[in-house]
Amino acid sequence: MPFTALNSHSLIGRQALIGALLAAGHFVLPLATPAWGLDGAPGLGTSQSDFGGVGLMQTPTARMAPAGELSFSLSRTEPFQRYNLSLQPLDWFEFTLRYVEIEDRLYGQAIAGDRDYLDKGMDAKFRLKQESRYWPEIAVGLRDAGGTSLFGGEYLVASKRWHDIDVSLGLGWGYLGGRGDIDSPLGWLDERFDDRPGRAGGDQGGEFALNQLFRGPAAVFAGVEYQTPWEPLTLQLEYEGNDYENEPAGSPVTSDSPFNVGARYRLTDSLTLGLGWQRGNTAMASIGFATNLAELRQVKRDAPPVELNEPGTPPEGDWLAAHRQLRNNAGLRALRIVDQDDELVIEGEATRFRSLAKTAGRANRILHNHADADVEAFRYRWYSQGLYLRDDVHPREAFVDAAASSEQESLYRHSLYSQAATGPARGGRTLVETDPERWAYRFSPGLNQNLGGPDGYLYQVQLRASGEYFTDANGWFSGELGWTVLDNLDDYDYIADSDLPRVRTYIGDYLDEGELGLTKLQYTRTARLDDNWFAMGYGGLLEMMYAGAGGELLYRPFNSPVAVGLDLNYVKQRAFDQRFDLRDYETWTGHLSTYVQTGIEDVLAQVSVGRYLAGDYGGTLDLSREFDSGAIVGAWATFTDAGDDYGEGSFDKGIYVSLPLDAFFTTSTRGHMGIGFSPLTRDGGARLDRRHRLYDITQDRQLHRLWEESDQAWR
Repeated sequence: MPFTALNSHSLIGRQALIGALLAAGHFVLPLATPAWGLDGAPGLGTSQSDFGGVGLMQTPTARMAPAGELSFSLSRTEPFQRYNLSLQPLDWFEFTLRYVEIEDRLYGQAIAGDRDYLDKGMDAKFRLKQESRYWPEIAVGLRDAGGTSLFGGEYLVASKRWHDIDVSLGLGWGYLGGRGDIDSPLGWLDERFDDRPGRAGGDQGGEFALNQLFRGPAAVFAGVEYQTPWEPLTLQLEYEGNDYENEPAGSPVTSDSPFNVGARYRLTDSLTLGLGWQRGNTAMASIGFATNLAELRQVKRDAPPVELNEPGTPPEGDWLAAHRQLRNNAGLRALRIVDQDDELVIEGEATRFRSLAKTAGRANRILHNHADADVEAFRYRWYSQGLYLRDDVHPREAFVDAAASSEQESLYRHSLYSQAATGPARGGRTLVETDPERWAYRFSPGLNQNLGGPDGYLYQVQLRASGEYFTDANGWFSGELGWTVLDNLDDYDYIADSDLPRVRTYIGDYLDEGELGLTKLQYTRTARLDDNWFAMGYGGLLEMMYAGAGGELLYRPFNSPVAVGLDLNYVKQRAFDQRFDLRDYETWTGHLSTYVQTGIEDVLAQVSVGRYLAGDYGGTLDLSREFDSGAIVGAWATFTDAGDDYGEGSFDKGIYVSLPLDAFFTTSTRGHMGIGFSPLTRDGGARLDRRHRLYDITQDRQLHRLWEESDQAWR
């Protein structure tokens, strides 16, 4: 049973923690700019198909959305309702997660009473060639590849544009090739491709049916989309390869014609309505919403940067006032400012702007106005949670020249340099030194929800309070309290068929009984062991379901694309009321993790191997991409030796989106909120939901976009 999660502390939030941060400033929706297309026709070749992903209605096309596109769509063609979420993390790769409600088929009285059957599936499409003057766009794809495969199929498709017409021609296997127009076109490679094997034992939800891919008879499908002179309206005609003789419905589905006709009307740049007539006898209706995460932005009303003093103006020299300006205008919380020979060393952390270059640029102005003439550079020694991470050095004269003339910006960029920071400044004259802040707290609404299990839609509306108390720079207590305002969790009664210990499938009991629950209460401490080694220890109520203690060790060389971490935890299951009582189940869990910045379109690959909460052993692959906007999209899959004991399928998987709160408010903030989608909550492959991770804490060890963002330094 999946619980979608929105969480400001972790990207995935695997167990349904949703929280919207309250931040200073006015809340305004981010500007969404999904309108795109070829030759200025924004509606052509952009539609989401009935199954999600760019396509016509029942058939896909070779078209791709722009990188960063996030689309939600809902379509209904009796007896199927489809709920689709599509992501375009890369220019050449599209991913779709889908739920299909089959209106005339039930889960079964023993499982979910009279509720309609809800099927889960995942799709993937890969562009092989981009359209050129003489060549069409070509793509290959998999439909329902990781679910029950009730709608499973594969395809190869090409699309070509002529003025206001976009034409597609493809070859489909499986569900897309049910008509079986031609024998297997791959049979000449191996006779095994001539037949498409069935799934042994019937539905095997969650497994990859690798033995079915591109096997068996195939069928041709085709389509055309026309951009009408009225820009919001596009018309569609398609010929599909499915004959509807093997539909996973409760009663037979008939098809009077292989041709489908439809229309798409864009109400706004983000919202699209669709109508169609399919199978020659059935109406279709759809609605879709799209936004581009790579282009999330919001007009800011931050205070303008401090004006630079005119040449020859005596330095102000009031360092307490400078310290306040750094905090209020530059968003820099400085622990110390040290005059060290010809440099000013500022030991601090960024608190407002996502870009360190922007934080430093605003701070440069303040420091320049206060510093004596013999100071030649400003050295920012960035730290996080007591760990010193790196030094960024900004030459003073180059910055002042660039702020005065755009012609000097290039020289300023080339004058910047960065290096590893190993600790606080030694020697010199301390101008300002302050104690770390002790308290931090916030209140937020929360929503836990589930869509995709036999129990139907489950929800829980909460009010949450969370806070931190710092004992010193390296140690702090953190806690979170949640109070349930409204829920329908009494409907939860589904238990997956599994012989594993119930480490996660008690989720409904925790959410139902924890009307006023202490979600987290732990003490955390960090340390730097050597130039490239970091450590963290923690103990207490670590998450909603588990209490215990653990530690993490991270090896992360400065600005290296590779880091390696190890965590080990002893935990015990908490009581359902989320207070201080514990249940009998206890276990050891931990993982060896490797993090690789691949250099392929900002993709981060994380591979973790180890022991999971249910005692199963295996590994998790997590791939994510961060866009210039700060938005992150990712997907993960976990494979363990639990096998059939997962309860459904043989592995776990999910996708997630992390959105910068900076895109939603008119004042800048470094906060993020994460939304996670997982098809089911299983006991196999379950990981401890640790609140703090060293890789995230030390993210500024990576220079990332220091030079690309340096143009923000004088804005």
